Amino acid sequence: MNKVQPITCAATSDLEVSIPDTQGRNIVLYFYPKDATSGCTTEGQDFRDNHQAFIDTNTVIYGVSRDSLKSHENFKAKQNFPFELISDPEETLCNTFGVIQEKMNYGKKYMGIVRSTFLINADGDIIKAWDKVRVKGHVDEVLETVQAL
Repeated sequence: MNKVQPITCAATSDLEVSIPDTQGRNIVLYFYPKDATSGCTTEGQDFRDNHQAFIDTNTVIYGVSRDSLKSHENFKAKQNFPFELISDPEETLCNTFGVIQEKMNYGKKYMGIVRSTFLINADGDIIKAWDKVRVKGHVDEVLETVQAL
């Protein structure tokens, strides 16, 4: 997939988020497995701590998981995230971006969200995709890519 078909999603703060962005901004869309788990919290905190640098490059950040909006609101408030979280319980957005994949934990196989990030421009073009993301250093790499645009 090189281009995103327009889609609207339910997000925190009672917002409907449009992808691609209707206000001409780039989007960093990061998919994570579950609210309030260690890796997901660290990744969100890294995006939070660099939020202004993304705003300065006309880029908005959205986190996506299958958690409910209520769970997202609690996670966002507890971590002081200045960006919105998209709830995708039906996996519509997850399936569009192909992030639901087979995973293994303690010898058991299951289908879950593989930590992934997509940089999407205002025209809906996917500029860069990161698959099977390792949290440490990831946000810095995404920011460097955005700043180089």
